[in-house]
Amino acid sequence: MKLFYSPGACSLAPHIVIREAALDVALDKITFGKERTTEDGRDFFSINPQGSVPALELDDGEVLTENAALLQFLAAQAPEKGLAPQEGMSRWRLLETLNFIATELHKGFSPLFHKPSPEARAALVERLQNRLALLQSKLGNKRYLLGDAFTIADAYAFVVLRWAHAFQIDLSGLPELKRYFQRLTARPAVQQALTEEGLPSP
Repeated sequence: MKLFYSPGACSLAPHIVIREAALDVALDKITFGKERTTEDGRDFFSINPQGSVPALELDDGEVLTENAALLQFLAAQAPEKGLAPQEGMSRWRLLETLNFIATELHKGFSPLFHKPSPEARAALVERLQNRLALLQSKLGNKRYLLGDAFTIADAYAFVVLRWAHAFQIDLSGLPELKRYFQRLTARPAVQQALTEEGLPSP
């Protein structure tokens, strides 16, 4: 298998899961510019017509995209790691949380990458702070989003919390979320993925 990624993009989530699960997956960094190319010079649009990362190329040539699907697929390759609950209410809470991160947080950060006006940025940041407060509510007093064990939802949450840090979004009013981010950052798999993407530790 091969993961197509861009450093610091949402593809960092599956990269972390690959390291958590100790999967044998090759990495291919996409160059974003007028054209989008793989490390071996292929047109990335021929692999993923959307031109976005992550994309996971399977051994049979199939390509999976979208984090909510891709993360679950990776977790299923190493069920013994317990990265995605498969039974009971925990399974549905996982899906609920993945979708919340994708639609309310990930999507909410996207405009910040395009340098909005100060007024637009202020409105975006206020909305994101509200959504991050909801994420803290989901976390509650648990160690991770679904309980005591790290799951794929936590890998995805790390990405958006790293963006919050990078965009200097004030989390001083969300102390549990700040401590949670520190716990995630300290995980060896997270540190390995950051190093492999050439990213500093937050």
